[in-house]
Amino acid sequence: MSTRDGRLAAHARAPWHGLRLWLMSWPALLLSCALLTAMSLVGIGIGMLLVPPVLLAVRGLLNVYRDLISRWTGTEIERPYLPLPDTGTGLNGHVKRFVALMSDPATWRDWAWLAADPFVALFTASLSFLLVLYGVWGWLLAAFAGELIADAGGNDWYAWINVTRGYGDDTGARVETAALGVVFLAAGIVFGPALLRAYGRWGRLLLGPTEKSRLALRVRHLTETRSDAVDTSAAELRRIERDLHDGAQARLVAMGMSLGAIEHLLDRDPEKARLLLAQTRESSAKALGELRDLVRGIHPPVLADRGIGDAVKALALDHPLQVEVTVDLPGRAEPPVESAAYFAVSEILTNAAKHSGARRVWIDLRYESGMLRISVTDDGRGGARLDAGTGLRGIERRIGTFDGVLALNSPPGGPTLVTLELPCALSSPKTSLS
Repeated sequence: MSTRDGRLAAHARAPWHGLRLWLMSWPALLLSCALLTAMSLVGIGIGMLLVPPVLLAVRGLLNVYRDLISRWTGTEIERPYLPLPDTGTGLNGHVKRFVALMSDPATWRDWAWLAADPFVALFTASLSFLLVLYGVWGWLLAAFAGELIADAGGNDWYAWINVTRGYGDDTGARVETAALGVVFLAAGIVFGPALLRAYGRWGRLLLGPTEKSRLALRVRHLTETRSDAVDTSAAELRRIERDLHDGAQARLVAMGMSLGAIEHLLDRDPEKARLLLAQTRESSAKALGELRDLVRGIHPPVLADRGIGDAVKALALDHPLQVEVTVDLPGRAEPPVESAAYFAVSEILTNAAKHSGARRVWIDLRYESGMLRISVTDDGRGGARLDAGTGLRGIERRIGTFDGVLALNSPPGGPTLVTLELPCALSSPKTSLS
């Protein structure tokens, strides 16, 4: 769809979206009455038990409204709620939960929105629909309804026009009514998106987070990502220690014992000593290979030397599936971001080989709007989920340390598309220090 067609469609949809937003505000108003009833019982203690579940229901409903307002008005509205503490169970836990909810500024802003939104939406979001409806009403009056209403003794005015003035031989009033109806209908369609944007700003004013809430949410996010980073680092250190102990270290110990035996056999049995030397040389080569694999698992040399693009290409060459890589990066990201992106792609490719039943994989790396964007698509059976234990949740936590996001689209039957976005700045496109 072209840009012009998209704008025309937005204008055509605006009155309908405005009506739906206005109609949605009435169930919320009823829910606010239930909240008011629960609050009125706080004095006798029952309200402390009733208010938290009603408030949580309000939050769930308003989160749906936030998503719809964001989608229909183009104004993004974030979740404003402060994290609830672990209050425990029992009466004391109910009281603590009540206090925590009531001390959150978003609770009172939600309540204000519930009470005022039906009236604000009437003069913003739904106004475009009312203008269109009034324009259609003008056409009906000009066609036949005006005469019927006048004959029944009803109001025969449309705005400032007496619609029955021209009945008979004079059709001037009919033409004026129909023309004014066109004006109202056109105004509703033309100004619909602007009215929706005004309503979106109103929604963000009360439904969006305050600076205090935004700061608290940011602190919670940083705390979670720091914890994830610490856990990931600890797991990585345990893996390195295990690999060293079970692999290269065991081989080096065996080589030392073999060299000691060779030392005793040189004079008595040179042939056996020569055989042990050959075995020791083979063990040293295997130990060297294991050390190289271990170093590659910590931070691949090609990633350090040539960047994420060439590192992913090298990863694709060793993969059992047919992998095509497209790279469009004007420079290099910071080493920690490159490392997180590399191991995320490596984990996704491993998942594709183990679980997807795919034969081909396409990887696209590019830099757009301050984001390192990586998409991995396979032609497998699909049906992947973040909560299915395939490691995607771990990837999401890993890139979350850098404020990155992961999006998954995997309908049954495939294909599966995993998209990673990591905010970063790119440096010079040089690939090495030499």
